Amino acid sequence: MSALRERFTALARYLGASGDAATLADALLADYGEPRRAYHGTAHLIDCLARLDEASASGPTRDQVEAALWYHDAVYDSRADDNEERSAERAHRELTAVGVESAVATDVARLVRLTDHRSLPDDPAGRLVCDIDLSILGRSPQEFDAYDAAIRTEYAWVPEDRYRAARLQVLDGLLRRDPIYQTEQFRRRYERQARANLRRAVARLAADGG
Repeated sequence: MSALRERFTALARYLGASGDAATLADALLADYGEPRRAYHGTAHLIDCLARLDEASASGPTRDQVEAALWYHDAVYDSRADDNEERSAERAHRELTAVGVESAVATDVARLVRLTDHRSLPDDPAGRLVCDIDLSILGRSPQEFDAYDAAIRTEYAWVPEDRYRAARLQVLDGLLRRDPIYQTEQFRRRYERQARANLRRAVARLAADGG
């Protein structure tokens, strides 16, 4: 955790923070570490940062992409439908509080909002943030199935029939995207496997519902 803490505080400096961001890092890591987060927890954050490190991203927008990844699940409640909005507001509030310029914090918040995946991003930074967040779809079948099971755990309060119908709608919607990934590097690496994983999951959900 200390390495993650140091990474966030360094990032805040790169973004122009003049205040101490260590307390922000501690609060974020505490929230990501909540036991109820079967998927949207610290491991997901670490994975997103690793995918960013592998990506061909540079320049000032790279720091804003990283900040958006840190904050994209800062607020997570499976019973709420405004997690991305609340996470975006938190990002803007906390970053400006440590001295990051409002315009920079506003762009970070914009990128966080895109991770609701309700619309396709139309800029390189937005495409990268969303592709990183969705990269789990294109992993090995075993990794995908573990992710899928963890999502069900987070929604354990939802009755099976309701969950199956809602999950089918979400996964089928992703499968209907053409392409799923908006950056060339993520399409090359994940598109084919993501489609195979999604087809399998959709077929399973449809069969269970029958």
